[in-house]
Amino acid sequence: MADPRVVITGLGMVTPLGIGIDETWEAVLQGKKTVRPFTIFEPGAFKCTIAGEIDDFSARKFVPKSYRKAVKVMARDIEIAVAAADLAFLDADIETKGTSENQSIAPDRLGCNIGAGLICTELDELGAAVNTAVTDGKFDYKKWGKEGIPNLTPLWLLKYLPNMLSCHVTIIHDARGPSNCITCGDASAALAAAESTSYIQRGCADVVVTGAAESKLNQMGLLRQELLGRLCNSKNDSAPEAVRPFDKDHDGMVIGEGGGLIIFENLERNKARNGKAYAELVGFGAASDPNGINVETATAGNLALAVKHAMKAAGITPNQVGMIAAYGTGVPGEDLAEVAEWRKALGDAADKIPAFATTGATGLMFAGGGGVQLGLASKALSEQIVPPTVNFSSPAEGCEMNFSSEPRKGDFEYAVVGAFTVGGQSGACVLKRYQG
Repeated sequence: MADPRVVITGLGMVTPLGIGIDETWEAVLQGKKTVRPFTIFEPGAFKCTIAGEIDDFSARKFVPKSYRKAVKVMARDIEIAVAAADLAFLDADIETKGTSENQSIAPDRLGCNIGAGLICTELDELGAAVNTAVTDGKFDYKKWGKEGIPNLTPLWLLKYLPNMLSCHVTIIHDARGPSNCITCGDASAALAAAESTSYIQRGCADVVVTGAAESKLNQMGLLRQELLGRLCNSKNDSAPEAVRPFDKDHDGMVIGEGGGLIIFENLERNKARNGKAYAELVGFGAASDPNGINVETATAGNLALAVKHAMKAAGITPNQVGMIAAYGTGVPGEDLAEVAEWRKALGDAADKIPAFATTGATGLMFAGGGGVQLGLASKALSEQIVPPTVNFSSPAEGCEMNFSSEPRKGDFEYAVVGAFTVGGQSGACVLKRYQG
């Protein structure tokens, strides 16, 4: 008996480009640029003072009234995931406990698997407590246990556990099927999508909310990227043009925040309710590169192997791929490493297949970027339009793939989505155009 087919039926986008798939998609097609000077916090002495922020955002608008107090114990990553899940279910027209009084999906047939990053604590909150545990200018562990920790709120830790993205979403929507949270950096969304697909194919769930969300817009997140030497420090005065994936003037990344949560659904269930579908997930793969541990040498997490696994699972060849959703951090060495991986996987076809990356518009959204990638690639297949690559004018040497700063129409059956981490992990998914 063949495995159940899995279709993508709902897209929930929370990005600097907009809230919801329609607003985000229109902004993408228009080539909107969102990178600007920091407003969330004062960057002080940091060399990079620009980022891709989500305007006027709170998860309070996206949860039932009875759950709004819980938003106080949500880090921004969690809030983005909660909002994106609500939008995804609404887009799929699937009623849950969180969206309607009348549930259209049995709780025990609803699963959840959300990708996340490492959530950084808010320094004003932690710093105030740490300051109470200092003796003669040094951190005192004994004093921390007796006097420091009690200065943190009782639920402090629950704001910063990555699994809380899935935890809050499952509680809000009464999802009692399989639930997990994958924390593998930028590759998290692809890996979560793979596991979510297996839930449906194994018969453990009929509907799964998946994807990823993350916000590194805090002092610790910015510091880590600065220490890694990944940030663009040369374009603070021309923020919208700062991130230039694969372009000859690429000079580093800036931090963006956001997330894309996606509804996976058993095709037969979707047909029975006359639901819409954007695309079908037909293959996925994962790989790693131990050399990624040495962050001074740019790698793309053995992305080529992940893409090959995904295409083999989908039963397609490079010549059947109609679209590439590349990652494109904008860091020169990483862009070169990524293009090399696409060429290993796709051969000569890599330079011909229409490709796009969204980081020029939003900055790098890390785990959340992978979820947005999957969502936009699904929408692109449905609309038969390759989104533009913002800030791309001409390729850097070694990055001569088929990118364009303009949207392109075509006839595309398959799209390959790939993402990688500086730590050496990668994930890839193959999406197929759904035509009923």
